[in-house]
Amino acid sequence: MTLADTLRARISHDGPMTLADYMSVCLLDPDHGYYATRDPFGAAGDFITAPEISQMFGELIGLCLAQAWLDQGAPASFVLAEAGPGRGTLMADILRATKAVPGFHAAARVHLVEASATLRAAQATRVPGAVWLDRVDQLPALPLFLVANEFFDALPIRQFQRAGDAWRERVVGLKDGALTLGLTTPVPLAALAHHLSETRDGDIVETCPALPAIAGTIGARIATHGGAGLVIDYGDWTSLGDTFQAVQGHAVTDPLAAPGQADLTAHVDFAALAAAVAPARHTRLTPQGVFLERLGITPRAQTLATGLQGEALEAHVAAHRRLTDPALMGDHFKVMGIYPHGAAPPPGLNA
Repeated sequence: MTLADTLRARISHDGPMTLADYMSVCLLDPDHGYYATRDPFGAAGDFITAPEISQMFGELIGLCLAQAWLDQGAPASFVLAEAGPGRGTLMADILRATKAVPGFHAAARVHLVEASATLRAAQATRVPGAVWLDRVDQLPALPLFLVANEFFDALPIRQFQRAGDAWRERVVGLKDGALTLGLTTPVPLAALAHHLSETRDGDIVETCPALPAIAGTIGARIATHGGAGLVIDYGDWTSLGDTFQAVQGHAVTDPLAAPGQADLTAHVDFAALAAAVAPARHTRLTPQGVFLERLGITPRAQTLATGLQGEALEAHVAAHRRLTDPALMGDHFKVMGIYPHGAAPPPGLNA
């Protein structure tokens, strides 16, 4: 039985399901879920993340976190963590770049928050000795220096379409035996009342049920024990419009066409993230290109280009451009820092 068969049977028995439930099954089903059954990264997969594009990304993230650690008095024991670590490439680059920071590695306790056994196996080859956890609330009660790159965009979302002063939820149902999107009857929703002033009839807003608890845990750890967090993802300050999408083979596809075979994501609502991390502080939202330039990516690129020729040099230049160009990832991806009261914001970001 395919995952599509399972979903059709469930909907036939229980009725239409929320997008959040649909995403959860498609991504995390233990037998057929997208992340549970494959390594989706790289040219042979379905998408390429920033750490896979160039080592420069991870190096600069590592040095940013190391400087934040120094700025907070270089605590003698701390958690160096990544949420959603992919293949482990980013953490491996972080660790390589910070080897020269006195005391950093001796104090670091490396933790990777990853639910997929397939991806854990890939991470183990790049980050030997790491501790794996299923959830961020399992992180030790120590100063926390954490990066979450393209983590929050994969959390399941719900969508609501405005109908007067009420809302109709978009749900996954069946039509002639095929999965299809539909709408519930309109109901007033107090949790969405603040969106009435910024939307019109027919507009769609998205919520992420899991985000407040996850971001709240990160914020509480940093506020209580110290540390710094870097959230890097696509999205904007507010959520407005349909951003639910599927990617397969490096191309956008129908999210309902092949359950479990495509990556499902949505844009991150950074305003919701900022609210959730209190009582920790958060920085201004900064484009990824600006952030990387402030950290010195261009001088680093020039250094790495020394001795490169031909196709290797062209690929290196293209990687720098892809990470920083506003028309590519430079503006599409945003960065928000999380830090405790009384501390400086992470390097490259403004309070």
